[in-house]
Amino acid sequence: MLSLNDPVEKISRVGGPVYLKKLHQLGVKTVRDLLFYFPRRYDDFSNLILIRDLKPDENATIRGKILSVSSSYVYGKRMSITDCLAEDSSGTIRAVWFNQPFLINTFKAGQIVNFSGKLSFRKKEAYLSNPSYEIIGRDGRAEKSEINHTARFVPVYPETKGLTSRRLRYVIRPLLFLADKIADYLPEEIKKRRSLISLGEAISQIHFPASEEAADKAKKRLAFDEIFLIQLFLLKEKLKLKQEPAAAISLDVDLIKKLVDSLPFRLTDAQKKAGWRILQDMAKPRAMNRLLEGDVGSGKTVVAAMASLSAAAGGFQTAFLAPTEILARQHYEKISKMLDPFDLKIAFLSGSLPQREAEKIIQKTAAGEIQILIGTHSIIQERVKFKNLALAVVDEQHRFGVRQRAKLACPERGRRADSEAAGKIPHFLSMTATPIPRTLALALYGDLDISRLDEMPKGRQKIVTKIVSSAKRKVAYQFIRKQIKNGRQAFVICPRIEATALISNFLRQLADPISKTFQQKLLSAEVKNVKEEYKKLSEEIFPDLKIGMLHGKQRPKEKERVMKQFNAGIIDILVSTSVVEVGVDVPNATVMMIEGADRFGLAQLHQFRGRVGRGEHQSYCLLFGDTADRQTNKRLEALVKCDDGFALAEKDLAIRGPGDFYGSRQWGLPELKVASLTDLPLIQTAREEAVKLLKNDHNLRNYPLLTQKLLAFKEKIHFE
Repeated sequence: MLSLNDPVEKISRVGGPVYLKKLHQLGVKTVRDLLFYFPRRYDDFSNLILIRDLKPDENATIRGKILSVSSSYVYGKRMSITDCLAEDSSGTIRAVWFNQPFLINTFKAGQIVNFSGKLSFRKKEAYLSNPSYEIIGRDGRAEKSEINHTARFVPVYPETKGLTSRRLRYVIRPLLFLADKIADYLPEEIKKRRSLISLGEAISQIHFPASEEAADKAKKRLAFDEIFLIQLFLLKEKLKLKQEPAAAISLDVDLIKKLVDSLPFRLTDAQKKAGWRILQDMAKPRAMNRLLEGDVGSGKTVVAAMASLSAAAGGFQTAFLAPTEILARQHYEKISKMLDPFDLKIAFLSGSLPQREAEKIIQKTAAGEIQILIGTHSIIQERVKFKNLALAVVDEQHRFGVRQRAKLACPERGRRADSEAAGKIPHFLSMTATPIPRTLALALYGDLDISRLDEMPKGRQKIVTKIVSSAKRKVAYQFIRKQIKNGRQAFVICPRIEATALISNFLRQLADPISKTFQQKLLSAEVKNVKEEYKKLSEEIFPDLKIGMLHGKQRPKEKERVMKQFNAGIIDILVSTSVVEVGVDVPNATVMMIEGADRFGLAQLHQFRGRVGRGEHQSYCLLFGDTADRQTNKRLEALVKCDDGFALAEKDLAIRGPGDFYGSRQWGLPELKVASLTDLPLIQTAREEAVKLLKNDHNLRNYPLLTQKLLAFKEKIHFE
């Protein structure tokens, strides 16, 4: 007798090693895995009718007796055709399959079969094209009771080459008796309140539903479980963190006021509110865990500077982590400038620093001489120790894996035993310039308190955004030239670093030299890439201007050199990949030209646009790309009409779906199989139930099965 934990090798219906390998590739290694390998959709073949009642473009099933079977091969089209003639009491119908020659040995005259599919016509003759089939009897008698592929709601699974839904149905159906053996961990009161079926019934009905209603009930239960477990896990983490001791950093109101008064701009109300909440959190002896999300240019850095100053004034250290060296260096320069009147020791650490210089900074950090350490992944190396770390700031935290973030938050960061922060975890401030849709904030940031900067600094001009057709490319170049003549600078963004290997190899393999024009036509048919665009702009379009190039494959020192030249105004046009997506701040840049705009998401395009419009001059965003696709055009039009990052994030989520917008893997969470991160009512319901449960029993002592499930869920969480 099979059990849930048995390997799939023990299932007799699986077949040989080829099928086992395919299942392993899909992550299916045990019987339990197979039961949790859910269909992605269903074909409704439940309508069992007579042949004469078949209608075009309607799914249906007919049951008939096979009269004849034949096979032929069309040499001109290199195609085999298997033809089966069947009859019932109302008439006859042909079933035709293309390129499935093995079927000639499957069907025999006299068999009783079900054919499911849609009616097609060729030269006015009706036939069923590539129908699903099921042999249910022989010699005119229906004998088979297990109907898997026809005359019902038929599950269609995510497939891989050589492993079809038909085989998966054949393998899974006999295993459904084990569904009731799966422990139902969900508390009875929740199932009753939310009208949820048992887990065993949900597993059975998700695979082979008796009806559409049964499939919906199964999906409702399984989707609830997915979101509920995420919410329960995040809320438990939040509760656990609130018990963790942290250094209480006294709030010096006069000091913060001095910083605010020294700034060359006025804080927005949103900045004041967020800053105040953060400083209040840090004054408590329990760890802060807060997300600061703001639109492009909303002023997150100054809020982080306030928190860092407060920590330094209390005798503590701050670690400030950024995802790229460009962004980390920019934070270092901006924060150093903002906090210059306070004579703080601020240092920058990255992998590109000379070893001797890096070692010096590491030693000073361990001694407590460095009050604010800003850098990339380098600052979470084991050898980087802090004497008195009390605040960790992580910028663009969704770009980091969970383990990387956790390294900053653990109490074993080498704080000296004689320090006030010894045995305590630092306050944690996470920042993002990618506004998060409400549903995703609820679903994925349940462990964080959230502050929003939804107000832009006064005087910020609206960026003029236009979709530009390829016919107007010359006009766009003339416009850029005019801007540069007026002393401004421009970005040109490309989706790729270089041409794909296919085009490059083709050009190399041509025997005869080809004209530049033909070569350019070939390359322009490709997605725009930085290297070719840099060459084209510097040699043909703007030979008299200084063009720079920036991409992820360059060495850190080269990237730093290019950015310094662009910041200094030496480079007129910077051709770059998405490395400039976040944080790059060049007030003199007024044109953002995006090639292949159709290749980027709406939130990403908004980030690019936010690289300009940071100074006193009117700025522009020019979008080039394939706008023939309706969805793409919808996305670009939304960018033209709207400059609110939060509104655009909601639109992007609606247009692209949660899978494209934010894969849950970025948060270390398992992939969702049934639930959707756009389902706000489900997320709210699951969160309410998780909150209620933990309020009454925060250790879940009365729910051992749920505790066990939560531990198993935690093990599935992967760290990047």
